[in-house]
Amino acid sequence: MTSRWEDRQVSERGDLSKWALLSVAAAVVTISLKTYAWWITGSVGLLSDAAESVVNLVAAAGAFIALKVAARPSDDDHNFGHTKSEYFSAVVEGVMIVVAAGVILYTAVERLINPQELEAVGIGLLISVGATVVNGLVAWKLITVGRAHRSMSLEADGKHLLTDVWTTVGVIGGVALVGITGWPPLDSLVAMAVAVNIILVGWRLVRDSTMGLMDTVIPESERDAVDEVLDQFRGDGVDFHDVRTREAGHMRFVQMHMLVPGTWTVQQAHDLVEEVEAALHDAVDDLRPTIHLEPIDDPRSYEPWRR
Repeated sequence: MTSRWEDRQVSERGDLSKWALLSVAAAVVTISLKTYAWWITGSVGLLSDAAESVVNLVAAAGAFIALKVAARPSDDDHNFGHTKSEYFSAVVEGVMIVVAAGVILYTAVERLINPQELEAVGIGLLISVGATVVNGLVAWKLITVGRAHRSMSLEADGKHLLTDVWTTVGVIGGVALVGITGWPPLDSLVAMAVAVNIILVGWRLVRDSTMGLMDTVIPESERDAVDEVLDQFRGDGVDFHDVRTREAGHMRFVQMHMLVPGTWTVQQAHDLVEEVEAALHDAVDDLRPTIHLEPIDDPRSYEPWRR
């Protein structure tokens, strides 16, 4: 059971889960490359980098499921759609990142206590560079598509991969310094720095996704666009008040009172509502407005829905 507006929005956005599959494929490739790099070098820094790629794989699988669910139209059990499922995948990704960081810290401390000489550093670093290129290209694509379609799952996954890119760059630099200086503890210190950075990324993901579950208002630029539309229709006995907004995944919701002359017919008022809704849809993508009609000369019309 969908509205004509929602049918159009679902069709225009499409199923974005194919992009999550790209992330899954990238994670499999980079896990293989980074694990091999760790195996031939014995570097705990490279091991920490490989562990983060395992998290990438879990997160990409979660994003795939969430995007599949989010693509479903509204039904009898979910009248406003399934778009909030993307927030859940972002929460899971954030938690998994923090868990991986804990494992990395434990391994790094153990190696700091029991240092180990590295082997085949040059080959290992070359393999890691290849994995970084793969992650960088996929991260750029996911962030681009995620922003274009306002998909928190894809954008979060892309930002996570981008963080992985910078993490790998740091690890490569640290391992290279170990090879140059011959001081093994530096490998563990680099791994610890990686773990701290991963924890920060995980915390931001959890924070942002849980804020989304709290039905926050739409971005200021989009609210300004809504106000500009309403200003076009104000005048000649028409006004708006008690405008409230919220966002759920890529969907935006706005509800308001529209005040019209009490002498208007139902047909006149309804025709204006249709015009306002059409203008709002043109101004803000994926917007679902709810407009409550009231006579402008009735004092009760100025009472808010919620006190």
